[in-house]
Amino acid sequence: MYKAVFFDRDGVINIDYSYVYKVEDFVFYDDFFASVDRFKKSGYKIVVITNQSGIERGFYSIKDFLFISKYMQDTIYKKLGFVLDRIYFCPLLNDAIRRKPAFGMITQAQQDLNLDLTQSLLVGDKQSDVLAGKGANIPHLYLINRLDSNQEFEDISLNFDIHKITSLRDFKPL
Repeated sequence: MYKAVFFDRDGVINIDYSYVYKVEDFVFYDDFFASVDRFKKSGYKIVVITNQSGIERGFYSIKDFLFISKYMQDTIYKKLGFVLDRIYFCPLLNDAIRRKPAFGMITQAQQDLNLDLTQSLLVGDKQSDVLAGKGANIPHLYLINRLDSNQEFEDISLNFDIHKITSLRDFKPL
């Protein structure tokens, strides 16, 4: 079995301009590359789990999403020499199995990649991200607030432990 790191996409990997689907709007956070490289070199499977309701809302298509995902993979490969192991997405607004905070994308990754979730980590920028991780019994959950403000952290009250970070520089393999 493999350990994994789960990344949310918008707000964690790239700047969240709301419904990002065009290459010209996809701006990686600089700290993402060093972070994902650390995890890959430490033997982690690299998995993205992302809600993409803009598809059902009609803002963009699955083809648009797949195109931007290929751009993401190509950019990572050019910079680091590897690609993400898998990208899972939920295009629907009312999917009780896959749409975070549900954890269906995580359990699908567990089955597809033979993952040991007890040795895995998850980072997201929303409460729904860490709730999905908690539901899947991932013990190491990180909530990132890139605004460098404690406001969002204070507004989220969860009955379990999470690590609160402001940069992926603070997100490291176990």
